[in-house]
Amino acid sequence: MANITIAPAITAGSRPRQFSLPAWLVLICIVTFTVLLSAGAVIYKNAPPIPATVVSPQQEIILTQENIQKGQETYLARGGQHIGSIWGHGSYLAPDWTADVLHRWGLATAGILYNGDADFTQADLEALSAVDRATLQTRVQQEFKPNRYDADSGTLMLTKAQTQGLAKVFEEYQTLLSQGSAVHSIPRGWFTDRTQIRDVTAFFTWTAWAAAANRPQAPFSYTANWPHDDLIGNQAPAQFLIWSIVSVIVLIAAIALFLFVYLTQEDAEEIQAVTARPAIRLATPSQKVTTLFFGVAMALFFVQILMGMVTAHYAVEGDGFYGVPIQQYLPYAASRTWHLQLAVFWIATCWLAAGLYFGPRFGKHEPKFQAWGNGGLLAALTVVVVGSLVGAWAGVQGYLGDKSFWFGHQGYEYVELGRLWQLLLIGGMVFWLWLMFRALKPALQAEGSKTGLNHFFMYSAITIPLFYASGLMYTNHTPLSVAEYWRWWVVHLWVEGFFEVFATVAIAYLCSELGFLKRSSALRATYLTTILYLGSGVIGTLHHLYFAGTPVFIAAMGAVASALEVVPLTLIGFEVVKSIRLSQEAQGFYRLPLKFFMATCFWNLVGAGVFGFLINPPIVLYYSQGINTTPIHAHSALYGVYGSLAVALMLFALREITPDRAWDEKNLNFSFWWINTGLVVMMVCGLIPNGFYQLVQSVNHGTWYARSAEVISSPWMQWTVWLRIPGDIIFTVGAMMLVYCVVRAIFAIFQQPTQAQPTEL
Repeated sequence: MANITIAPAITAGSRPRQFSLPAWLVLICIVTFTVLLSAGAVIYKNAPPIPATVVSPQQEIILTQENIQKGQETYLARGGQHIGSIWGHGSYLAPDWTADVLHRWGLATAGILYNGDADFTQADLEALSAVDRATLQTRVQQEFKPNRYDADSGTLMLTKAQTQGLAKVFEEYQTLLSQGSAVHSIPRGWFTDRTQIRDVTAFFTWTAWAAAANRPQAPFSYTANWPHDDLIGNQAPAQFLIWSIVSVIVLIAAIALFLFVYLTQEDAEEIQAVTARPAIRLATPSQKVTTLFFGVAMALFFVQILMGMVTAHYAVEGDGFYGVPIQQYLPYAASRTWHLQLAVFWIATCWLAAGLYFGPRFGKHEPKFQAWGNGGLLAALTVVVVGSLVGAWAGVQGYLGDKSFWFGHQGYEYVELGRLWQLLLIGGMVFWLWLMFRALKPALQAEGSKTGLNHFFMYSAITIPLFYASGLMYTNHTPLSVAEYWRWWVVHLWVEGFFEVFATVAIAYLCSELGFLKRSSALRATYLTTILYLGSGVIGTLHHLYFAGTPVFIAAMGAVASALEVVPLTLIGFEVVKSIRLSQEAQGFYRLPLKFFMATCFWNLVGAGVFGFLINPPIVLYYSQGINTTPIHAHSALYGVYGSLAVALMLFALREITPDRAWDEKNLNFSFWWINTGLVVMMVCGLIPNGFYQLVQSVNHGTWYARSAEVISSPWMQWTVWLRIPGDIIFTVGAMMLVYCVVRAIFAIFQQPTQAQPTEL
């Protein structure tokens, strides 16, 4: 679930007398990160073992550890989580390979047990009488549930029936992975080397074994019995229901407590009214260059939308785009990779550019050669973006071989870019941090307190490269459970956590500068908001890891912490009212930036809060992991929260230095309503009915069936994809208008004279 965004208008009662807010924040961070790191150590220790050898009862070697690890590396290099998913993490059009292999293996094993023939289908199983079917399923479960791994020798022994059944799976996968599948948008010739196909299938098989065999001294598998499959005996552990109930109780109690505290507070410092229209400021040289970042971000935004259209269309036409056979040139894995990468790139570009713009503004200082530094950073980031996109495409196409991890595709969602580009991006963010420090240095020196707003702004900037660097803690052969743990540090903590801390400080600082808030109130608001969402959000990272081969206590911790993440979102509901007041009092000058900020608040409550909590309780996520309920949350949170916030920051900056003649209020307002209306239509007509239909199939028949061709190509699923087109079109028209208005503003800014140093409004 996404973390909360900002509420700069928070007002609070009297200060804590014994323990300051900065001290509370430090204490919260120490406690929560201690818990998260300790959980990581336990995850590492208890990750599913990778056997040295997998053998038959006759001691014939079926698979080796080398096969499994080579398969993982090969799968990741060719797009990995963008063609199907593993343990529910990845894309949703191709099968979940864990669920698919496990069910195929179970059926083939059932056939061997029933009549000695591995050609046994789901239809054959359902044709049996209730008694015969129950008996056969019990026999299959006795084959799969006992853990026959010997830790001393590193040997996993399969039963005779399992061995024969697995041979059938390998035979079927030789065809599937080489011939492809139009329904699942798996390209023909995805793999052509039989050794590679065998290794990749070996990796899938290991994930399936870990999903079925009981963890030592536990009545459920390494993945807590995920995926749901009655044939194998995978049912949700009872404690998942218990912890889901506890999470709801905690949520209700926490909201009640929060409401009590909030409503009984004294509003000691009210929002200040703004009655005068600020004068247009001239941009400094570095601020002018910074507007080019916004232009690049809008170009990336537009291309991202196009890639989203192509990716969505693959769900109804698996090998082309309205009859054009583009799959061989732009396969699904590549278009989806670009769609997600570009979303992260354009949003992060806006946030980084906002930091570069606000640095001189807050520091009241334009350092020497700052404009050249900003220009150099823009050029470097452009190289990284283009290089990573081209490399990802080349990796998916198989052109980079075993070099894909470094120059092409890492294979993990949201951290797709090759390791070289990742390192260069971290270097770029460190350079960005230095540029920020140069501009803020006078303000930092003048500020008496090390915990003041200037210092907090700088501290929050430091966390940006620091937490993105956590993506370096794994490689393409790191055990999957450990790699997922660190990947979610990037996705959850970097994007949903510390980038939001940075945005919180920036908006609170800006509101105090503009006179919307007293500076002391803005500082306290920043600390309180940060304490609220880091206090729950850091440990809440674990809710992504329920089924990633982690001990089941992870589900308990993740469930409770994730429930608490919703509590700060309740705060947003109260603060939206104040934000509306604020926008009215601002005499319209900042009306459009504030509108996008209010959209952030709305989508934070709906997309991050409601739709996020929808998939957070363990018992719900057990059935919804790896199906299209997650994109409901992802789309409404990724654009709704982070995209709207990026646009708000961009428009705050542009509004101050754009001449009135080029500030197109009417068309920006048009853009606002069309973008948000389009997102609503996309959700209501497409994503929500699509995801909930698949959820019903998962509950009734199992994860494997919810991801099967029968469901993916069903009339309901096809129609819900078509029905989202009006929403996509409305969203795109609004986005194109936004791009036009931003480009027009940038051209006008560059036609204006430049001022040497920032000036007060």
